Amino acid sequence: MLTKAERRAGLWARAAESLRSLLRGARLGPRRPLALHLLTDPPSAALARGTLRQLTQHHDGPYQVIFHDVNELTEKLFPLVESMQKHFSAGSGTYYSDSIFFLSVAMHRIMPKEISRIIQLDLDLKHMTNIRELFEEFDNFSEGNVIGIAREMQPVYRHTFWQFRQENPKTRVGDPPPDGLPGFNSGVMLLDLEAMRQSQLYNQLLEPARVQQLTEKYHFRGHLGDQDFFTMIGMEHPELFHVLDCTWNRQLCTWWNDHGYSDVFDAYFRCDGQVKIYHGNCNTPIPED
Repeated sequence: MLTKAERRAGLWARAAESLRSLLRGARLGPRRPLALHLLTDPPSAALARGTLRQLTQHHDGPYQVIFHDVNELTEKLFPLVESMQKHFSAGSGTYYSDSIFFLSVAMHRIMPKEISRIIQLDLDLKHMTNIRELFEEFDNFSEGNVIGIAREMQPVYRHTFWQFRQENPKTRVGDPPPDGLPGFNSGVMLLDLEAMRQSQLYNQLLEPARVQQLTEKYHFRGHLGDQDFFTMIGMEHPELFHVLDCTWNRQLCTWWNDHGYSDVFDAYFRCDGQVKIYHGNCNTPIPED
């Protein structure tokens, strides 16, 4: 998603670098085009077209770029996610424009039926391997899985679930891996749209009454959009999620290390293995090649 790019030079520079790293390593095989879906407003779309022409000069594989108008998508999303925005948005009310931060939650209902699987990526990523390898993670989904997502690598949800944890001292909710449930980070997500369409359980969890029930049970009040929703339902129904290895979303932000959780921070932040995607969340610098 890229909007207001003409007024946010730093954002676009980072987005262009992310796309460059993705295209540099993307090799999908013969007659398998890389399809890039970009959510933009008209001025940003014009800027993106020019930049992509430059970036794709050295990409020898077939590709296609599909532009989606962010305002049109927001219009479709709003009635589907309005009820959950008050629980998982930074604002005190329910804002129309916030709907786009819940795109992944209802992607299966607004994307064309012929799109059965899609990878949703933040634009503060640096890709270190062929994106095809990530797409192949769909093959590792178990029965009932609808979304592939990596764990959150900071004690964000240890903090958010503090009241539930206090009332349930033996809970794994908010604890670090490997035995705890630290929540999810939505920077890299595999959405099996067809499985999401077919899952009665998942669609029941989108209903306002069910969202209200779970937020009350967990005393949950978040501000991170889709990530909060997936984290909360993941505490209740982990079978909906295929957990990606941390190397597919190696988050670099260390904010919580300096804000009250230094004693436990490393248990969340540790990630062993060869990094496949760096995530420079909270504007953290990404290592050079």
